[in-house]
Amino acid sequence: MSRPQLTDTEWEFISPFLPVGEYGPYPENLRAHFEGVVWRFRNGAKWRELPERFGHWSTVYGRFRQWRDAGVFTAVFQGAIAEAAKRGLVDLSLVSVDSTTVRAHHDAAGMIMESETLDAVEKAAAEKGAPARNKTGNSTRSGKKRRRVRRRRRARLAAADLGRSRGGLTTKTHLSCVPQCLPLSLKITAGQAGDSPQFIPVLNGIRVPGPVGRPRTRPDAVAGDKAYSSRQNRSHLRKRGIKAVIPEKRDQAAHRKNRGSRGGRPVTWDKQLYKLRNSVERTINKIKDWRGLAVRYDKKPQSYQAGLELCAGLLWIRHLESQH
Repeated sequence: MSRPQLTDTEWEFISPFLPVGEYGPYPENLRAHFEGVVWRFRNGAKWRELPERFGHWSTVYGRFRQWRDAGVFTAVFQGAIAEAAKRGLVDLSLVSVDSTTVRAHHDAAGMIMESETLDAVEKAAAEKGAPARNKTGNSTRSGKKRRRVRRRRRARLAAADLGRSRGGLTTKTHLSCVPQCLPLSLKITAGQAGDSPQFIPVLNGIRVPGPVGRPRTRPDAVAGDKAYSSRQNRSHLRKRGIKAVIPEKRDQAAHRKNRGSRGGRPVTWDKQLYKLRNSVERTINKIKDWRGLAVRYDKKPQSYQAGLELCAGLLWIRHLESQH
């Protein structure tokens, strides 16, 4: 028999977020089903291999899909952050940002798309221009078929947030965290996507509710490695009054010096604060301790995102439990 997945205190916090109808009997084995979802992402097993004590695998998987589509895992994640903020346990003096690449198992490929979406891809390709032609000036039928297959394959990969890398199909997780090694926001993209373009979207995902008024969205300082050193990111932080703790790339510094007075002032950053950036690396290690998140097995990106938010929510809940 496997170990318990949730303590009574953790279940007491999570249960109010689960949607239950106003009328009718209370669903049976609701806790066992939720623990089955936790067990699956923690161990990276197939849904059909769930232990019998969690219930039938199809029932647990059906519950997971309902909770995913209803935004339950997002609500648990945000609710845990709100409770931590209520107790004064959210430290926004320094937020660290980074990303990690996750290998996608071959089970994650082949997500089914609606025919209307694929037809829209074909229509857009036809409006973009004529296909390439052979030496005689006529487009071959086999060439059209190959291009059509490639377009549809690229469309499926883009919809599934999967990208081609040297190791095969990959997904990239972008996140921000507090110094206590707890995530604040999560975002997934294709594996070949750059880090710098996702810097602002990750920061925009930070929402820490307070006792009154709007949620706090601006930390005091943001730390990131050289991958986030761009004029756009620094300008965004400067406009919002956030201190940038991001070292400058060597080529960017050389380009600025070559421009002379037009290159602007030298970039300064707090080296002592930058030493605390390892908190995001440790947060990634905590998340990847779940084997179902260290390797992506889910076809739909929404399912993998739900697993990330489930793990992040439990990290916050256990942090709250440890402060008693």
